[in-house]
Amino acid sequence: MNEPEVRPHIDAALVRRLIAAQFPRWAHLPVEQVLPGGNDNRTFRLGETMTVRLPSATGYAGQVRKEQRWLPELAPLLPLPIPAPVAAGTPGEGFPFPWSVNRWLEGRPAREHRIADVRAFAVDLAGFLTALQRIDPTGGPAPALHTGFRGGPLRTYDADTRTAIDALRDGEVPGALATEIWEKALGAGWPGPPVWFHGDIAWGNLLVDGDGRLSAVIDFGCMGVGDPACEAVIAWTLFTGESRRAFREALGVDDATWARARGWALWKALIVLAASRETDEASAAESRRVLAGIFSEYVAAD
Repeated sequence: MNEPEVRPHIDAALVRRLIAAQFPRWAHLPVEQVLPGGNDNRTFRLGETMTVRLPSATGYAGQVRKEQRWLPELAPLLPLPIPAPVAAGTPGEGFPFPWSVNRWLEGRPAREHRIADVRAFAVDLAGFLTALQRIDPTGGPAPALHTGFRGGPLRTYDADTRTAIDALRDGEVPGALATEIWEKALGAGWPGPPVWFHGDIAWGNLLVDGDGRLSAVIDFGCMGVGDPACEAVIAWTLFTGESRRAFREALGVDDATWARARGWALWKALIVLAASRETDEASAAESRRVLAGIFSEYVAAD
């Protein structure tokens, strides 16, 4: 039987109680929620040099020990800073999951208006991902629920994707074209050995410094070893035109991997649009933008 989903209430007061109970040496430090917040975890700044990171639901709790285990090994081998665990919290004060205290990393989320040169940013990001993929994957976590099944086969989400296409055929998306892109992605297998992947390369998990350059990569909760195609989704969610081409070239992505990456981007945009078009116009508009980019890029490349 599947474990029932638990979504505890998380706020600054809870964080203060957890810190006071388990790490009293830091109880005097101020606690402030970091916004915008993520989906899988809630993050709070602790003093000037640390963050507290708490999984938001049962399905994300398994990410905590994975990050604590692997981030210290990956960090010295990467060209940019990543989160560094400082302490491991345990369930308590009504909070049912393990949690982490990490080092604070300076920078702001990589919204496009903060990026000085999007093409250079794309190349720098590709360099980080290439370095990550070159790290020995021996013993690394295989794709499963803790990665959102990223790094595994796209077919995991076949039914969800087709259901979303059917639901959006009423003028929202070109159903035949979306199905063609999806089926081409499903048919583009991954023949290579497993490699490290971050699993959620998105603007909110990329930090830029005051000069508008990529300065750090955060939120490794979905990391694992497997197919790296999911890493290239940002080619459609952030990059366009020349920056997309520069990213692909610097990453060295072959046609099959690019097709799978396009499939990952298509799946996410479709399911978000299907779920939000009547309830969250901002999310729906963003998904429409991403889908338009996917469709136009595919048609131009075909």
